[in-house]
Amino acid sequence: MNITIIGRQMEVRDDLKALVDKKLAKFDKFFSTEAEATVKFSRLREKECLEVTISSNGTLFRAEEKNSTFQNALDRCIDSIERQIRKNKTRLERRLREGAFNPVPNDEYMDIEEEQEYKIRTKTFAFKPMTPEEAILQMNLLGHEFFVFRDSVTNDTCVVYKRKDNDYGLITPSPEG
Repeated sequence: MNITIIGRQMEVRDDLKALVDKKLAKFDKFFSTEAEATVKFSRLREKECLEVTISSNGTLFRAEEKNSTFQNALDRCIDSIERQIRKNKTRLERRLREGAFNPVPNDEYMDIEEEQEYKIRTKTFAFKPMTPEEAILQMNLLGHEFFVFRDSVTNDTCVVYKRKDNDYGLITPSPEG
């Protein structure tokens, strides 16, 4: 797995880089050597923040943790991503490395109950062209966490959403489609 380590407004110490390499090696059994991992370090209000994103065959795995130390945040991120993989192992088997889910003695995550079926509720609504600002207003009026809309300038289908830091995000389609 190729690992990129980023320090936001900070320099990442060598011992943390070595710890990331060691901890992410745990995922070599799941991912091919072409998998990409990005680990972002930052500090926010006396907390150590860590974000781990792994991309493999077009599938993204992501975990974000805030803790008193980067080591604790890394451990929690690793556990979270492994739970995501185990919980969805049947759906992921074709996308991950051959033999990724062969039984391993004393594997503590084998007892995680796999999610069997997705329960999908369908909702339809009028797709009115609007600006991202209008979409945020509409989302807030409805009390939702996200809102799908057609951009009045580009005519693309986009999504605005409320972030954990109380800012807003905008998801737009990439030109590659």
